[in-house]
Amino acid sequence: QVQFVESGGGLVQSGGSLRLSCAASELMTDYYAIGWFRQAPGKEREGVSCISVSDGSTYYSDSVKGRFTISRDNAKNTVYLQMSSLKPEDTGVYYCAGKRAAMVSYEYWGQGTQVTVSS
Repeated sequence: QVQFVESGGGLVQSGGSLRLSCAASELMTDYYAIGWFRQAPGKEREGVSCISVSDGSTYYSDSVKGRFTISRDNAKNTVYLQMSSLKPEDTGVYYCAGKRAAMVSYEYWGQGTQVTVSS
């Protein structure tokens, strides 16, 4: 069974940094892309960033562009999300997910890790 396990969440003050990790139970190269999503209380889940496993190309939502950096280590089957200049509005549960092809939805999800940014 495919598993993604997120870690690295926690409580941080506004302006601080955190690095989230997403470890896959299978070879990362079996996936087309890995994405990070977040869900704040009372809000819908939103896409934050994603990375192509093959060529490392990245995407960021406007709300995190310039503050977050996504990276991958295929040898460790792990994707990272470095979050800097954190704001209270970044608070939420962060999930990573994988998909095996370009034109499909993200199918494989982790259980999430809580990020809380205090003002």
